[in-house]
Amino acid sequence: MAVTELRSYLTPARLRNLLTGLLVVLCLPAQAAVLPEERVDSLYHSYDGGGVTIDGPSILVRKNIGETVSLSANYYVDMISGASIDVEATASAYSEERKEYSLGADYLVDKTRLSVGYTNSNEDDYQAETTSFSVSQDFFGDLSTLSMRVSFGNDDVGRNGDENFAAEATHRRYGLTWNQVLTPKLMAALSIETVSDEGFLNNPYRSVRYLDPTVEKGFSYEPELYPTTRNSDALALRAIYRLPYRAALKGEARTYADSWGISARNFELRYTHPLRESLLLEAKLRQYQQNGADFYSDLFDYSEATNFRARDKELSDYTTSTLGLGVTYRLPGNWSLLSDRNTINLYWDYMMFDYDNFSDVRVHERETNTLGAGEEPSYKFASNVIRLYWSLWF
Repeated sequence: MAVTELRSYLTPARLRNLLTGLLVVLCLPAQAAVLPEERVDSLYHSYDGGGVTIDGPSILVRKNIGETVSLSANYYVDMISGASIDVEATASAYSEERKEYSLGADYLVDKTRLSVGYTNSNEDDYQAETTSFSVSQDFFGDLSTLSMRVSFGNDDVGRNGDENFAAEATHRRYGLTWNQVLTPKLMAALSIETVSDEGFLNNPYRSVRYLDPTVEKGFSYEPELYPTTRNSDALALRAIYRLPYRAALKGEARTYADSWGISARNFELRYTHPLRESLLLEAKLRQYQQNGADFYSDLFDYSEATNFRARDKELSDYTTSTLGLGVTYRLPGNWSLLSDRNTINLYWDYMMFDYDNFSDVRVHERETNTLGAGEEPSYKFASNVIRLYWSLWF
């Protein structure tokens, strides 16, 4: 199962932030009273880590109609293969493909921008539709912008090999952002987001393990069981400061908590520096730390030990550290298409995952293993994320 297994490594929201967030180098939200620029972005993305490989193309097109309407369309593909640690423990390797289509429109009225969007994602056992609406308004001489957004998602969940399994999930997301120009060199943004999820919220393939002295390994597996509701809230503060020589420093701090008992915080620092007019370099450092869900356990004491049970490592206690490098090169005019403004962009992230209370049970497959159930080492791995894209304005 492509998307659901991917969530064990790079959640859809996290992957979307990595890929689409790169389309603007200095990525604070745009001022409301300006339409997006007309452009085409052709992207190739690749993720390799934890036994899973994900790659595929994407293309984004933005076109304005007059001075008040902007239309956009995006096509995105994930081709996923491999065997994660969970798959190695309880199943076999897989290969699947996910396709995503998105349409959007922006309408400008004086200092107000209205936006609508629709996204459809399909794979063999998971279909998702999301509709979004947002409104942005400039204030105080265009130095302040208030943005409000809402999205509604509906998912149909299946299970390969089981025609009788069918489940649904709904997602409601609400956000509010205040952007402020503080000085000619400093901008800041404060964002608040709340999300309400309801329905089948776990992976139909995933299992928990429990102590079982009747088997050689000392433990057995049974299906996960999650609550059918989840509410979460996040608060983020972002700022960008223009340095001499057109360099810029960007910082982000974010905190998160939900009704499952998960709390998380992340910090990011990003620096961009132009070497010359046509070449821009970027470096970033990001740290993420999470406390796990109340109903998570690496090893339960017995079968059906609690009302809700999870062993998804993304619900455990863990930290992630990311080092990133990027380069943007503006092509010479005689190499450009449609206009003299074309760029080639390459970004690479090295991500290190360290799980505090999720064990590497693969040690039990080794002939030299002498560890008992619950004595296995904690799991950790590293991954590489590459995004290469070509942008042209027209």
